[in-house]
Amino acid sequence: MEEKKFMLSPIGEEEARLRNPLVLAYIGDTIYDLYVRTYFVKNTKLGVNALNSRCAGMVNARVQAGAARRIYDSLTEREQDIFRRGRNSSPKSTAKNMSVADYMSATALESVIGYLYLSGEHERIEELMETIIGFGEEDE
Repeated sequence: MEEKKFMLSPIGEEEARLRNPLVLAYIGDTIYDLYVRTYFVKNTKLGVNALNSRCAGMVNARVQAGAARRIYDSLTEREQDIFRRGRNSSPKSTAKNMSVADYMSATALESVIGYLYLSGEHERIEELMETIIGFGEEDE
């Protein structure tokens, strides 16, 4: 049996598009969190506790749902399709302190981020995250 190497290289647009939207959201959640954390580490002089607090304020279903509403019209047709699939997916659980609608919108956004990441469209993730983080900063 051939040994598989762990690689962060993209799997390609077609294969990413065919993935279950909850799987896309699974990886998208991590990528979203990484971008938010990276932004605050690079652009502030906050200590670890303050960084954690600031990032947690932007990485939750309520804030992500608001970001999803704000960027939806700027998504491409393909991205909107992935978004709708993510929003209409059937997760086994939902967040305790969030509305189901917010949770599903956050899942949809994470699905798009996951799709873009697996497709290798990192510049597009940058564009969306700049917009999302910009909105988050305005809200504070």
